[in-house]
Amino acid sequence: MSAPPGLLTPRVLLPFMLVTLIWGSTWIVITGQLGVVPPSWSVAYRFFVGAAAMFAYAAWRREPLRLSGPAWGFAVLLGIAQFTFNFNFVYRAEQHITSGLVAVLFALLIVPNTLLGRLFLKTKVEPRFLLGAGIAIVGVGLMILHEYRAAALGASEVLVGTALTLAGVLSASTANVMQGTRIARAQSMVVMIAWGMLFGALADAAFAWITTGPPLIEPTAPYLGGLLYLGVVASAVTFPLYFNIIRAVGPGQAAWSSVLIPIIAMGFSTLFEGYRWAPLSVAGALVALVGLVIAVARRPERPSVSGNTVSVPVRRTD
Repeated sequence: MSAPPGLLTPRVLLPFMLVTLIWGSTWIVITGQLGVVPPSWSVAYRFFVGAAAMFAYAAWRREPLRLSGPAWGFAVLLGIAQFTFNFNFVYRAEQHITSGLVAVLFALLIVPNTLLGRLFLKTKVEPRFLLGAGIAIVGVGLMILHEYRAAALGASEVLVGTALTLAGVLSASTANVMQGTRIARAQSMVVMIAWGMLFGALADAAFAWITTGPPLIEPTAPYLGGLLYLGVVASAVTFPLYFNIIRAVGPGQAAWSSVLIPIIAMGFSTLFEGYRWAPLSVAGALVALVGLVIAVARRPERPSVSGNTVSVPVRRTD
């Protein structure tokens, strides 16, 4: 029997790298979605675009668009957790604190993903993973401290922005763990996400209309271009890849993308916004990367030999 795939398995690592790179770029793009258009409408537009792209892809693959009975309710809950609560919290958080601080706080996704995965999916968590995650969280803490100092924000703004971000983290983690359940695995990934995005977008639009009034659009190239990028590339392309990673290695290992994303986001900010790395942010990034290496590196298994039979122990990691 072959060992289950880990994060370093090529068929997992390649999509993991692509998703992490794309999502690392979204933090700058999201700031361009805030201003003229209320955040809730920007979120709704993003996932209407994403849902349209997902349904078009499913039709191109000639997949049946119907879900089984219980899966309809599952798709509604998934859509609201992932595409309504999560993103509304994040977009609103960026109205109170910097996108860099929101991105770094979101790296804490690894904590609820690991705990909820263990609680609901019975995913095995090895000491090596816990050690690496603990080290990474220390690194994330250093980056949070730097971003907090650099932002020079008022205490109330930081408190509100942090609370909104952590609510988004919990919503995202709930959706992540849902993807590891039997009912999710029994459905087509593409069709499930298409319906989830549509239901989430409808909930976004209802919330936006109730709280901010009728739809409002900013007919400028930066806004519309950013909307297409977020809807198609950063949603329709990435979410199927990411949810497949969760199904392959579990929500704990998949959440390492959230640790790398703020580092990549700071890299993009360095190129396009003149962000300057400080000793704390450099140290935090390095410590987080050390934690990642410790967590995902697998020690070679020693085969046990009995007579002419060689057996290799198999361990599940998360």
